[in-house]
Amino acid sequence: MTLTPQVKAILNQYESDNPGTKMNLARLLNAGRLGGTGKLVILPVDQGFEHGPARSFAANPAAYDPHYHFELAIEAGLNGYAAPLGMLECGAATYAGEIPLILKCNSSNSLATEKDQAVTGTVSDALRLGCSGIGFTIYPGSEYCFDQMEELRELAAEAKSVGLAVVVWSYPRGPMLDKKAETALDICAYAAHMAALCGAHIIKVKPPTDVVSLDAAKSTYEKHPVDVSTLASRVRHIVQSSFGGRRIVIFSGGEHTGTENLLNTIRGINEGGGFGSIIGRNVFQRPKAEALGLLDEIIGILKN
Repeated sequence: MTLTPQVKAILNQYESDNPGTKMNLARLLNAGRLGGTGKLVILPVDQGFEHGPARSFAANPAAYDPHYHFELAIEAGLNGYAAPLGMLECGAATYAGEIPLILKCNSSNSLATEKDQAVTGTVSDALRLGCSGIGFTIYPGSEYCFDQMEELRELAAEAKSVGLAVVVWSYPRGPMLDKKAETALDICAYAAHMAALCGAHIIKVKPPTDVVSLDAAKSTYEKHPVDVSTLASRVRHIVQSSFGGRRIVIFSGGEHTGTENLLNTIRGINEGGGFGSIIGRNVFQRPKAEALGLLDEIIGILKN
């Protein structure tokens, strides 16, 4: 596996990590059609846990089958595929070695009322399935965020000790945050920074809006203005908040949206120096041919 200057520069930012972890980061960065560019597109399929099977897959019934998602990610030339334990167990042997895998180790569900997640996968599971990394969600702002961070600390330490990468979904939620606040610029930047502080190698956040939500932050942003006029400028601030760009930050695709809206989001991420996207419902809820065409356009934007 030859490393490009872009990949070498990224790996050099992870100064404390062992060769195994760097190798697995390199596997993700070298996989697929974006391999070697320093950019990533990852397919996440944990929505069945979060929203239920029909809300996730009824729009494209082929997606009820876990093999469908392996094949979609492989055919599209993506960098990786992330899913909970059961989904990966259904195809890990059939597709072994064809695409890097990330085991999503905790999940929520829409039947529960608490802003919390259950741990549903282990580092041992990730190793058994041949994964390159583990994934974990934290909800900064929730009543359970400190418990989640402590759970992440234990899993991350174990994962790093055996050479796995750590991917953190950092989604602000809780009693102090309304829907606008969850994607506000200052809150997204705070969430990304917390994930970096928790030891994430790869950070996933939502694309930020131009809202500044926290009263305590408003005076700082007024005194030290940040350009919020475009998505690219807002993404640049999120990357800046992730140790000045020393950590990989990728952005979610969000709820199913129109093609042009999604492509404009990808353009903003790319122009702002984001490392790519982790995009699920916006591709697997489309028919396969349409999904492959959309992913081809996304990869084309990120390559440029």
